[in-house]
Amino acid sequence: QVQLVESGGGLVQPGGSLRLSCAASGSIFSFTVMYWYRQVLGKEREWVATFTSGGTTVYADSVKGRFTISRDNAKNTMYLQMTLLKPEDTAIYYCKANDISRAYWGQGTQVTVSS
Repeated sequence: QVQLVESGGGLVQPGGSLRLSCAASGSIFSFTVMYWYRQVLGKEREWVATFTSGGTTVYADSVKGRFTISRDNAKNTMYLQMTLLKPEDTAIYYCKANDISRAYWGQGTQVTVSS
């Protein structure tokens, strides 16, 4: 059973940076696509970024130019580098990974942007 574990969240001031990690319990070579999502309590989960097995990256307009998604196959880990953070980026951030049979979700990591 594949498990995804996010880490790296925390409290940061507006304009600051954080790097989130999503570590997989096994090889991430089997994942065809990996994602970051975020959710504010009481709202729907929102897609943030995508990284395909071919190396294509796609971003939501709200984070384009500020966030960077990447993947280290040797470490079985995906990252989300977040810069120029805004209060509206405050949310629980989740990683998701798809293989040919199903999707897997992590438990989330809280990011709070506040002065």
